[in-house]
Amino acid sequence: QLYREARECLTLLSQRLGSQKFFFGDSPASLDALVFSRLAPLLKAKLPNGKLQQHLKSLQNLCNYCTSILSLYFPWDGGESHALPHPAGMGDGSEAEEDPHKRRKQLLSVLVGLVAMLGYAFLSGIVSIQRGSVGPAGRQPVALEEEEEEE
Repeated sequence: QLYREARECLTLLSQRLGSQKFFFGDSPASLDALVFSRLAPLLKAKLPNGKLQQHLKSLQNLCNYCTSILSLYFPWDGGESHALPHPAGMGDGSEAEEDPHKRRKQLLSVLVGLVAMLGYAFLSGIVSIQRGSVGPAGRQPVALEEEEEEE
C-alpha cells in the first residue's frame, strides 16, 4: 500500500508540473526545493528495490525537472552522478597532492582557539592579572590568579 501511495504521489506531482520548468512557473519556489530534495536521491541512488525508482523514471517530465535543476544549480555535477574522488593520503602516493599549507592552517586554528578562550577567560573574570607594587628588591613579576567559583 505504501508503494502504491508513493507511486500515486509521483504521478500527481508529474501531472501538476506538466510541461512547466518549475511548479509555479519559470522561477523556483520553496516547493521546488522540497520536491527536488525528495526526487533527486530517488532518481540517482542505487536502491535495493527499484519499483518506485522505475516509476519515477517513467515520468519523463519529473526526470527532466531533476536533471534541469542539477545542471542549473549544481553545474560541477552536470546532472550526472559521478563517483566521489579518492581521498588524499590513503597510502597511494597522493600525500604530495594534499594542501601544502595544511600544517599552517592547523596551527593557526589552534592559536585562534587559544586566543578566543583566553579572551573569554579575561573578559568573564575567570582569570585576572594583578600587578604587585614595586618594592626595594626590584620589580615583581606579573601574577595570574584564578578565582574559584563558589556554588
